[in-house]
Amino acid sequence: MSTSDTGHDDYSITRVPATKRKHWFGIAVQRFGQTSDLSQFLLGATFGFGMTFWDAFWAFTVGALIVEALMIFVGIAGMRQGLTTSMLARWTGFGRGGASVLGLAICISLIGWFGIQSAISGAGLNQIVPEVPAWAWSLGFGLVVTLIVVRGFESMQWLANITVPLFMILIGWAAWAELSNHSISQLINDAPPGPALDFVTATTIVAGSAVLGAVITPDMTRYNRTAGDVVKQTVVGMTLGNYTIGMIGVLLAHAVKTADVTQIIFSSVGWVGILIIVLGTSKINDWNLYSAGLGVVSFFNSAMNKRLNRGHVTLLLGVMGSVLAAIGILDKFIDILMVLGVVFPPVAGIIMAEYFVVKKWRPLLEANRDSGLPPAKSPNWIPATFVIWTISAALGYYVTFGLPALNSLAAAFILYIIAGKLNLLRSYGDTQPTNESTTKEESVTAP
Repeated sequence: MSTSDTGHDDYSITRVPATKRKHWFGIAVQRFGQTSDLSQFLLGATFGFGMTFWDAFWAFTVGALIVEALMIFVGIAGMRQGLTTSMLARWTGFGRGGASVLGLAICISLIGWFGIQSAISGAGLNQIVPEVPAWAWSLGFGLVVTLIVVRGFESMQWLANITVPLFMILIGWAAWAELSNHSISQLINDAPPGPALDFVTATTIVAGSAVLGAVITPDMTRYNRTAGDVVKQTVVGMTLGNYTIGMIGVLLAHAVKTADVTQIIFSSVGWVGILIIVLGTSKINDWNLYSAGLGVVSFFNSAMNKRLNRGHVTLLLGVMGSVLAAIGILDKFIDILMVLGVVFPPVAGIIMAEYFVVKKWRPLLEANRDSGLPPAKSPNWIPATFVIWTISAALGYYVTFGLPALNSLAAAFILYIIAGKLNLLRSYGDTQPTNESTTKEESVTAP
């Protein structure tokens, strides 16, 4: 495999070498970019339109704490093993077959998010040049991001280094331009201008908006060097992303009396602000597409023992996501978040329970960490995991007390540990893959 191919493939089914690990701050910039974007303003504005300032604050707080804990623990597992989420899942409760299903589910969800972000950006660009319809802007925006992601992690770092500072400038500018005309204390104490939004629903939306990002955290943290680096970048990224962006969105909604983000920004700083915020949106959309591509590569490798080129897969998925944006997937935004809020937390619960508590297959991961390759053997199908996943998601969806995202996460974590104690985690058909072991990209010493 050539050097260029290796770069574009970004170790999609092998471990990231120690020599390719990065300083935590650069990855923290990408983490901040992943957790702070126009959709976070959308959440903040939605909450501000239907909640008081302090109710919105506590909804953001509880939702963020749930997601932040997931990101740290799942991220540390990814850092230690240097593997993507879809690959790591083979040895953290799902098996080779289960990981293929998970990879496909992640891909479908992230392509939906890719379409949502592209549609938001298209709406913003349409405010600047209304002669071009929003669907055309959405399509074009998605295709531009696709070309960046095809180049891989380094290209995405370059994009984040440019867009994150611009986005932070926009935050300060938009907030000052609009909020300077109002009394902050009055906005904090104002009643919401729109229909009421209850606390449980709001918290679930917060978790749903970021829980998939928590599940795919290993896709990013496999480039980290230490567990401390994972903690630092997560705390910085989530705190700034959720509170700075989200709560400003709440205040702006109270000030402008609308949940329409593009109208809020346009009324505050005009077309320049929308242009910058569209650039900011690209810094999360690249990760949506990047992890979707990794999920598909893992799916074909797991299910069909075929090794696909990540760049080629990314190009195809990017075109599909851009088309979804053009046809209006944004209309299903809240519905998607509510479903994700209970479906994906159990995945993180299972991964954490297996990797840190049960450790049934962890010895396989540890045995060859220095080789640069994933273990030669892996469990295939683990039926108990699918039962636990289904029960936990159902509990999160149907149980009416507490927080659905936390309910489904806790249920999966506890049920998996119980299944481990009762020796119910049995694999049917262990496998010895060939594709991972025939191509060794670099010898490494894992951190």
